[in-house]
Amino acid sequence: MALDVFRGGTIAGMIVVNNPGTWANVYPPLLHAEWHGWTFTDTIFPFFLFIVGVSIVYAFRRRLAEGVPPRALALHAVRRGAILVALGLALNLLSFAVFGREHVRIPGVLQRIGVCFLAAALVFLWGRARGSAAAATLLLAGYWGLMTLAPVPGYGTGRLDRVGNFAAHVDRLVLGAHTWKPGWDPEGPLSTLPAIATTLLGVLAGERLRASGPMRRKVIGLAGWGAVGALAGWAWGLFFPINKNIWTSSYAVLMGGLAALVLAACLAIVDLAGARRGTGPLVWLGSNPIAAFVLSTALTIALLGVKVAGPDGKPRSLYSAIYRAVFDRFADPRLGSLLFAVAYLGLWVLVCGTLYRRRVFLRV
Repeated sequence: MALDVFRGGTIAGMIVVNNPGTWANVYPPLLHAEWHGWTFTDTIFPFFLFIVGVSIVYAFRRRLAEGVPPRALALHAVRRGAILVALGLALNLLSFAVFGREHVRIPGVLQRIGVCFLAAALVFLWGRARGSAAAATLLLAGYWGLMTLAPVPGYGTGRLDRVGNFAAHVDRLVLGAHTWKPGWDPEGPLSTLPAIATTLLGVLAGERLRASGPMRRKVIGLAGWGAVGALAGWAWGLFFPINKNIWTSSYAVLMGGLAALVLAACLAIVDLAGARRGTGPLVWLGSNPIAAFVLSTALTIALLGVKVAGPDGKPRSLYSAIYRAVFDRFADPRLGSLLFAVAYLGLWVLVCGTLYRRRVFLRV
């Protein structure tokens, strides 16, 4: 249950930060860091990938114990990864059609989740814990080397600004104009490599929790390793800045450490201490995470695409009309913007709660 609570909390955070009443008025922790550095919002995506890694261990270890051959599990991972990528592309196409964008964006959150899941699953199936640790180390060190030593035509080496870094160079070569921002994408192909390492750190945490021994000791050990990882990521960030947009290796290590600490806290509170009162909404969201993300994103796009007449007679989105009519009533407009996001989260808690009570779990 602790893992579902952690996953549900991550999805809740994702819905809140993605859906303010207006982007013009948002509390700073609910925005991504402008470039270097990190905020609460920058913890959400790596936490989810870390949870994906932990889940791989629990799901695949059980299936392997039941006698399912690794090849069958690998084919399952390929199918699931492809579905996640397809869902992400479908959301991008919906956005392209509704907003009339000039180019269809190719990368995205679900696309990265699909690729990271597939890569981490295959590494785990054939390398287990040692292979996962070796792969994560190679990915993090290799990415650091590329970003600091590989030359970028017209910019030189070691640049970590928006367009002069090596990951952005690869984005332009591979994706062309099909990026989130002109010239680069935060979910681009090269920066997906350290994101895979983040997922593999979750695999290592899952292997530790699945090992024999008292759970209390394993939770303490997980917290200890989490603290070491967070400190190591912070220290690495002094030389290789912590940056979510290009998913620097220091960022991956820092977030892996913080995710391990949060998971250890959830295990201690929910599973060991048995303090489960009030966790229901998080469990509901955590039991249908992809459905909650896809459906909430699709509805947001639809609400933004539907136009209605405002008080001045000019058209505005239905999304904006709801915000202004119900929530834009506070001296600090950031509060109304946040309450809109919380109310939107409440809608999806109700949806996922209904699915949970009916034992409906939408899997890919």
